[in-house]
Amino acid sequence: MSVTVADIRAAKDRVPLAFRDPPKVFWRKRILWALFVCLFAWSLYDFNITPERIWTGLGRLGRVLSFMFPPYIWKTWVEFSEILNGLGETLAIAFLGTVLGAIVAYPLSLLGAKNINRITFLRHGVRRGFDLIRAFETLILALIFIRAFGLGPLAGVLAIAVSEIGTFAKLFSEALENTSEKPIDGVRASGGSRMQQIRFAISPQVNPVILSILLYNFESNVRSGTILGIVGAGGIGFLLSDRIAAYRWDEAWSIIFLIIALVYVIDWLSSLIRARLIGTWNGPK
Repeated sequence: MSVTVADIRAAKDRVPLAFRDPPKVFWRKRILWALFVCLFAWSLYDFNITPERIWTGLGRLGRVLSFMFPPYIWKTWVEFSEILNGLGETLAIAFLGTVLGAIVAYPLSLLGAKNINRITFLRHGVRRGFDLIRAFETLILALIFIRAFGLGPLAGVLAIAVSEIGTFAKLFSEALENTSEKPIDGVRASGGSRMQQIRFAISPQVNPVILSILLYNFESNVRSGTILGIVGAGGIGFLLSDRIAAYRWDEAWSIIFLIIALVYVIDWLSSLIRARLIGTWNGPK
């Protein structure tokens, strides 16, 4: 059975609102779109984003990129060992920050999971604490800890650890809440205590997810550790900032290339670990 143009026209006459938005919805959409366009245009104007400025900036960027090639090749072990030491320091900062954050976050996540902590006001209070910690950017925490503890890797480790406490605690608690109740019922039916239910019924379900979260965030923290080094928290970022400040662009590009290579290697190794220990998991990536 075919539908003719006349049939469609007749249907529009019978139920017009089935083919177009009601006037209230129509004008609401138009007003929202107008507000969006006005906000976008005002932002461009207020930030002085003009075609001339963008074109000039692209020209300067091209000159900077031309200074980076050919990349610098270190000719002595003394020079190259300094770079390797910076990479190793960044790796250590990311590793320690991730591990310390996870150690503190795991017990806090038990308090934030509704299937473990039945006290509503306590659970919500802990959850809002997670949000409060995550509201502070890692870079801001690094600047605070640099003021408190001085320049060096310690400030970077603490910045990553504190930042990860909020992130890990939230992710771990959500993973705990998504576990199945059947293993818990089995442990409870056999006379297991609450702690035994967590250890033997909940933990085996959630551990693969937690491990995958840890591996992913470790990769991310290696990149964050580079940025923290630029503000004085140690690592390869400090050496990169030093080379850029001295206009040694070819050496800066070589350092950037090594950072990219390090991130790729870590991503490859973590993928192997996930595949070997926990199988394929479609996590935060």
